[in-house]
Amino acid sequence: MAVRKLKPNTPGQRGKVISSFDNITTDKPEKSLLAPIKKSGGRNNTGKMTVRYRGGGHKRRYRIIDFKRDKFGIDAEVKTVEYDPNRNARIALVEYADGEKRYIIAPNGITVGQKISNGEGAAPEIGNALFLKDMPLGTIIHNIELNPRQGGKMARSAGTYAQLAAKEGKYGVVKLPSGEVRMVLLTCVATVGTVSNSDHSLERSGKAGRSRWLGRRPRTRAVAMNPVDHPMGGGEGRSSGGHPRSRKGLPAKGYKTRGKKKPSSKFIVEKRKK
Repeated sequence: MAVRKLKPNTPGQRGKVISSFDNITTDKPEKSLLAPIKKSGGRNNTGKMTVRYRGGGHKRRYRIIDFKRDKFGIDAEVKTVEYDPNRNARIALVEYADGEKRYIIAPNGITVGQKISNGEGAAPEIGNALFLKDMPLGTIIHNIELNPRQGGKMARSAGTYAQLAAKEGKYGVVKLPSGEVRMVLLTCVATVGTVSNSDHSLERSGKAGRSRWLGRRPRTRAVAMNPVDHPMGGGEGRSSGGHPRSRKGLPAKGYKTRGKKKPSSKFIVEKRKK
């Protein structure tokens, strides 16, 4: 996958870097796998704004993704590789031998016509979903379950991957994209390969309007506010004294927010890099 740097014919195109979309094979999604999305604009059920700087954006429809990969023993063929407006990775439409169609997160290197399979007996090849117990050590994986039959939760973003480092008893030791090393049950399912669209981090929007298309409104800097509005507000000129913190006073930049008594902490072998 590559990116394109546009010739700046307009001010909005100066510095703009976008995906080349060269691996997309169709622009028409599978209708049976679409669902409506209702925008909240950052408001809760009473209409009160609980999240700032949200609103607007292009109308979208949700693509129902198969994160569980629980159709075992039946091969599937990759029909299309598509753009998904709801995530930064590409998705692939696969059709199983019994005629059922599902969307999956597309890994790097997947091609139309390729055969994939799930569960026991599947080879550790790109696009196949296996139990961790059936994978050789060192396998590059993504879409990893935290609990068996829950569906993939980890390493789903564009270009991310994890690695199966060891097997100890009923647990596998997985090194995650953040640098965290974590124990995961060997009965959990993961998909082999790296998530597609690895060049997403190189993209540059080029103008504020593209953020509005994504439903992001302009964000006011905390130091530009008044003291009544934010702990970092006020002062003469461009003063920004004190420690960076949230609007509610919670410190940022180094302050640990993970609960000390969180039950899943016992599964973390090594904490993520700072």
